[in-house]
Amino acid sequence: MIKITLKGGDAKEFEQGVSLLDIAKDISEGLARVCLAAEMDGKVVDLRTVPETDASVNFLTWDNEEGRSAYRHTASHVLAQAVKRIFPTAKLAIGPAIENGFYYDFEFENPVNASDLEQLEAEMKKIIKEDIAIERFTLSRAEAIKMMEEKGEPYKVELIQDLPEDAELSFYRQGDFCDLCAGPHLMSTGKLKAVKLQYTAGAYWRGDEKNKMLTRIYGTAFPKKSELDAYLEQLEEARKRDHNKLGRELELFTTVDSIGQGLPIMLPKGAKMMQILQRFVEDHEDANGWVRTKTPYMAKSDLYKISGHWDHYQDGMFIFGDEEKDKEVFALRPMTCPFQYQAYLNRMRSYRDLPLRYGETSTLFRNEASGEMHGLIRVRQFTISEGHLMCRPDQLEEEFKNCLEMAIYMLKTLGLYEDVSYRFSQWDPNDSDKYIGTVEQWDEAQNTMAKILDHLEIPYKVGIGEAAFYGPKLDIQIKNVFGKEDTLITIQIDQMLAEKFGMEYVDSDGSKKNPYIIHRTSIGCYERTLALLIEKYAGAFPTWLAPVQVKILPISEHYMDYAEQVEKELSAAGIRVEVDYRNEKIGYKIREAQLEKVPYMLIVGEKEQAENAVAVRSRKEGDKGAMKLNDFLAEIQEEIETKAR
Repeated sequence: MIKITLKGGDAKEFEQGVSLLDIAKDISEGLARVCLAAEMDGKVVDLRTVPETDASVNFLTWDNEEGRSAYRHTASHVLAQAVKRIFPTAKLAIGPAIENGFYYDFEFENPVNASDLEQLEAEMKKIIKEDIAIERFTLSRAEAIKMMEEKGEPYKVELIQDLPEDAELSFYRQGDFCDLCAGPHLMSTGKLKAVKLQYTAGAYWRGDEKNKMLTRIYGTAFPKKSELDAYLEQLEEARKRDHNKLGRELELFTTVDSIGQGLPIMLPKGAKMMQILQRFVEDHEDANGWVRTKTPYMAKSDLYKISGHWDHYQDGMFIFGDEEKDKEVFALRPMTCPFQYQAYLNRMRSYRDLPLRYGETSTLFRNEASGEMHGLIRVRQFTISEGHLMCRPDQLEEEFKNCLEMAIYMLKTLGLYEDVSYRFSQWDPNDSDKYIGTVEQWDEAQNTMAKILDHLEIPYKVGIGEAAFYGPKLDIQIKNVFGKEDTLITIQIDQMLAEKFGMEYVDSDGSKKNPYIIHRTSIGCYERTLALLIEKYAGAFPTWLAPVQVKILPISEHYMDYAEQVEKELSAAGIRVEVDYRNEKIGYKIREAQLEKVPYMLIVGEKEQAENAVAVRSRKEGDKGAMKLNDFLAEIQEEIETKAR
């Protein structure tokens, strides 16, 4: 007999050889119907798993992330089976579940199109209706390679060869289809209910642009058609908010093929918003003890060799020159830290000088892969609110807290705070070549940061392998309208680079010590923040952020002079204002201003001119009627001053 302990602590004995599905059925038929996988002794496994000894078991349903992943991973295999039925010569690559669905990468002889997706989706539904049992089996390394070579699957062979010698090689078979996979999967294809193939994209094999470009087919799956329909409707709304679409329609930015991918041009309205954000950030930083630096956009390779970027980040840099041919090789800066350290090194520092807070609005350059480019969210040249803070060990927690509070203030003011989550990004000790420093240094840095985060009661998830090469960090994460997560703001603790650069301070006892360094951004990358603001507000920005705050609409050409007078008074008061001088009907002008999502429209005609008034239409409140110009000015100024949303 074996003892199975359930999540709530209840335990029950079963005969050896019983599967987890049988255990679920013993508990209740209802549980057996809804559970998709199980967590056994902390590991997510199939329901077909047979416990060999006593175990703790938690059954996973659609309500669990791991349950949804097993469901959608099975859908990816059904897609692959459908592809092999319709396109037998297609080569299989990888097909994981992702947050809102799944994808599978294939090598096709000819490109697939929208009609092919329809055919594949129909075949998937046929496979689901067939309710094919899914079986798991294992093979030796030699047997696995031989099987995949016979099937003509070179990508699978490569994956097997790259696995550790002692790795268990598991496969899943459903009818005539078989795939290398760690699982878990559902018991049969019929457990899937509602599937939808969405679109295709190019994807380099293993994410390396030196490798072959494959075709990635994206899809999603839900246990009910009604849930699938609701998701697709939500996705349609997301497309309407997509900053790539709205940003161009509102004339905030554009891109030009002859300039290059990931190099957006900010049009006047977008540039104005960037200026507003930059002034907001710099004024707040200045008021909180940050001092400005201005450093070069490039440096010799010597600087990056000291910092470690040359050894650990060179692939992400734009480099000029060849070390074997040229006396000096330069690179555009991917971050500002090594430059700001030179300001610290300008003279000897005392413990009384610390904390020393350097802030800079930095233009940075990163050689992102072409497949990673996305509007303003991921670009090759960007502007960031970057800062580096040098402090004593006894100041570290308070200064880290201040950096975090500043970031939270920025996010709350912008209206993005409710959308973020926290990730404690740590190193991967199994891939230590990616990092500088010793195990002891990393343990100390991560333990120090963990204590600070726990003391501040920050609700974080741990991200192994997500640390910078020189230290752990707190990443403030946010998702775009399509659910893709990116880092918006980062706060890092670094105890390694100060020593590498010879940064010291004279302590109270006369000894020389290396300061702790906090790398931080207060609002992150301005371009990414602007993209998220476009999507958050669907282009209808709060008045203080709007590139045009007021649009003046004269009823006819007889009131153009009065419209110009109103414009001058508002402009003199710092209001961003435009006049629609076109000889069009007022209804047309109003509709145009509404499409531009301007916060306020001021309609002026004979009555308004006679009374030095304006007829106010608010984007949020609709028609507010006539107001004295001074009264309107006082109202909008208060709204801007308080940064009301």
